Amino acid sequence: MLDKASKEINEIKRDIVRVSYHSKEGHLGSSFSILDILYVLYDRIMNFSAKDVDDENRDYVILSKGHASLGHAAILKSRGVISNEQLTSYCSYESILGGHLNRLKVPGVEASTGSLGHGISISIGIALAMKIKQATNRVFVIVGDGETNEGTFWESMLLGAHHNLNNLCCVIDYNRSNDRALKLDPIKDKIKAFGWDVTVIDGHSHNEIFSALNKHSLDKPKMIIANTIKGKGVKEMENNHAWHKRSPTKEELKRMIRELS
Repeated sequence: MLDKASKEINEIKRDIVRVSYHSKEGHLGSSFSILDILYVLYDRIMNFSAKDVDDENRDYVILSKGHASLGHAAILKSRGVISNEQLTSYCSYESILGGHLNRLKVPGVEASTGSLGHGISISIGIALAMKIKQATNRVFVIVGDGETNEGTFWESMLLGAHHNLNNLCCVIDYNRSNDRALKLDPIKDKIKAFGWDVTVIDGHSHNEIFSALNKHSLDKPKMIIANTIKGKGVKEMENNHAWHKRSPTKEELKRMIRELS
């Protein structure tokens, strides 16, 4: 028997695969690997209101791995920020939703991302501004493991520690996509050496995600290394790099909907 959160997650995943099928767009594997993290952020952690997405007291979430936009858009729809009609228009002509979400078009999106390694830099700037203003807002940024190949990621690590940005929490979606390029381990030791508070979790356990996100560091920015599964929830998609960017066929869609029901 699935609990309430698991049922909602599966419903959101059904939305995602349907939209991908009709639009012939979307990075399904990445969208699925971050979904539990986004769900817990919006459901249990962030100060965020769908009725006032620009509230100056809101917490910020930045999806640095912007290609997982379909996962973020589906979460925004589930929270009532965008409509079902807007979600199903994904990547169609004149839709507000493109392959990477535009902050000038999509309510609740804080940064237009996609150039990998830049979302963490933007989050550093926002977190520093909040510290200067002595505001209580928290800033959350989700990066992909592939982004940690970028020099801007490590420069951001230095800046975050230098300014003691304890209002900043970065989550690495560690779905091992990057293993085919550059090995990152021991990534925990590397990030600790840059002066961050580091926690390693199961990125699909809502209790572990909540506990890690809810923990405040006194004088350091926080890094959560979330061990995730690319395509989590659909067996033929899990850890299958063929699903990095492709949409399901009609028969694959039927199988996925059955598996997620």
